[in-house]
Amino acid sequence: MSRSIILGNGEMAVALDAHGEVRDVYYPHVGYEDHARGHYMHRVGVFVDGGMHWFDEDREWEISVSCEEEALSSTIVARHPRLAVELAFKDIVYNEKSIFLRRVTITNAGESEREIKLYFGHEFEIYKSHGADTAYFDPSAHAIVHYKGRRVFLMGAELDGEPFGDWATGRAHFQGNEGSYRDADDGALSRNPIEHGPADSIIGLYARYAQGQSRTCHYWMAAAQSITDARELDAYVHNKTPEHLLKTASDFWKAWVGASPRDFHDLNPAQAALFKRSLMHVRAHVDSGGGVIASCDSDMLQLGLDTYSYVWPRDSAYVAMALDHVGDPAIARRFFEFCRDVITQEGYLMHKYLPDKSLGSSWHPWMGVDGPQLPIQEDETAIVVWALAKHYEKTHDIEFLEDMFNPLVEKAAEFMIRYRDPDTHLPQASYNLWERKRGSSTYTASAVYGALCAAADLSKILGKETHETRYRGAAVEVRNAILSHLWDEKAGMFYNMLVSEGGKTVADATADISSAYGVFAFGVLPPDDKRLQRAWEGSVRTLSAGISSGGIARFSDDDYYRIKGPSPGNPWIVTTLWYAEYLTARAKSDAELKRVREIFDWVVRHALPSGVLSEQLNPQTGEQVCAAPLAWSHAGYIDAVLSYLDKMEHFGVISPTSSR
Repeated sequence: MSRSIILGNGEMAVALDAHGEVRDVYYPHVGYEDHARGHYMHRVGVFVDGGMHWFDEDREWEISVSCEEEALSSTIVARHPRLAVELAFKDIVYNEKSIFLRRVTITNAGESEREIKLYFGHEFEIYKSHGADTAYFDPSAHAIVHYKGRRVFLMGAELDGEPFGDWATGRAHFQGNEGSYRDADDGALSRNPIEHGPADSIIGLYARYAQGQSRTCHYWMAAAQSITDARELDAYVHNKTPEHLLKTASDFWKAWVGASPRDFHDLNPAQAALFKRSLMHVRAHVDSGGGVIASCDSDMLQLGLDTYSYVWPRDSAYVAMALDHVGDPAIARRFFEFCRDVITQEGYLMHKYLPDKSLGSSWHPWMGVDGPQLPIQEDETAIVVWALAKHYEKTHDIEFLEDMFNPLVEKAAEFMIRYRDPDTHLPQASYNLWERKRGSSTYTASAVYGALCAAADLSKILGKETHETRYRGAAVEVRNAILSHLWDEKAGMFYNMLVSEGGKTVADATADISSAYGVFAFGVLPPDDKRLQRAWEGSVRTLSAGISSGGIARFSDDDYYRIKGPSPGNPWIVTTLWYAEYLTARAKSDAELKRVREIFDWVVRHALPSGVLSEQLNPQTGEQVCAAPLAWSHAGYIDAVLSYLDKMEHFGVISPTSSR
């Protein structure tokens, strides 16, 4: 089950599923460590009329999970028609401290007075290892505490201002024990004060409700690195009050989203709302240390060997550029500092990283059939330099550029110059952006061209004439090589890549949307070039065939999470938005942007009610597939919408000040 919403503050992130239950708890980094890991959950349940009804077990619950339009706060409604009970949630992670807050309004929609019991269960896998945990009831704080080493989680709750009245600790998923939540099946808890090992816990809040009466529950989970600090956070909640923290956190998000007001012109309210929610969903994936996580959806761990909770320099760069484009350069700045700190002495970035700047897992080998090789995707190094140049265009921060030039720009540019085939001048083989093939791909070569041009431009700004000449000369060589070796005039397409087979270089002509996009995005050819137009038309025609739900696949015969059917693969949100960017760039009038607006409508239709966008879609039904939310998908939507609005400004439809 993908995540319906991610709430975070750069240090703590909490992911909720379609039942409104907590499935991921990240602390002290966004995306790392996950102390629930998806296969454990923090359940919510109601005991009424003699029966227990957990959100994830009772299929009669009608649950909708949405997100406020201008605050990274959930709006969840859970109705049980037969029981005549309704719960309305507002959830948020406090922006200043690692505190997850839930306000729950419980309503008795029945025709008589009765007792309703609300339960919150907690299953942790602290440090991502099950065992050696401790859970206990703290009488001085009147709270439940879970801890292992320097990871502490404190849970408190009150109903109409009164602290929770029942609780228990126990063991979950061990020796046949399902968990303490089963202790609530009879409507009463054991009050076991402490447990260790694979410990879990539960709290209950009980009250009688008159016909039509509503009561308000406030629940919080504080994360800290010591019990003392957790208690201080708990005291902070009591002192400030949970409602005050909910309000101030919401106000923060509204101020952040509204910091750059813009005229959405003819985009409809749903398109504008998704833009704002995409901003917040992207921000939720940003760690305070500068890393941007691809996705905090740990559900993929149940289907494979790993998750998307890593910093891919490419994905992060696209997020940084989108936020720069919207007018928030601070996140991009921290990301470039992150890249400066992790880039190798040789000048390349590795496959992916953890947000603490350690190396992430990888499947790229250091040894190939022809001997040692670099286990990299070179476009990830290139796009960081490209994005830094875009950052400077927005900020004109010359001091920051000075700080970044030698350790990042120069180091990367020199590597890209060295790491080329001496005969073709194309980049040497590396894994492509889809991480599936190794060779000299059109997308990577285009990214290297763009990066070398960017390095030359930055060198000129700093008065480094020798560097500028060297980088611009190499860029010209790479561009000429792309047009000479990767363009197929007869087929009207750019090759996917050149690969080495048996000592010979052969062309891989697989239709791949990234080839046309790379040539366009990194300025190898202008948007109205006939070759580029042919490449786009052929790629879109081939990669949208057989996709009844709409959208464009990555490449022919893409088997990643593939849904069986006549399509070349599943449509991706980001690849379809790439086409919107291209159409926007080459448009000469507003009428030529009709297809772009249709793509925006398509994206909106396939978002969850909370605005969450996935990586892929089912080509027949349009159902979300794979990681959700995916930061790259949201960044793609943000950037495509901003490019559209920039075009409207160019046409004179929007004034220069109203779109900024």
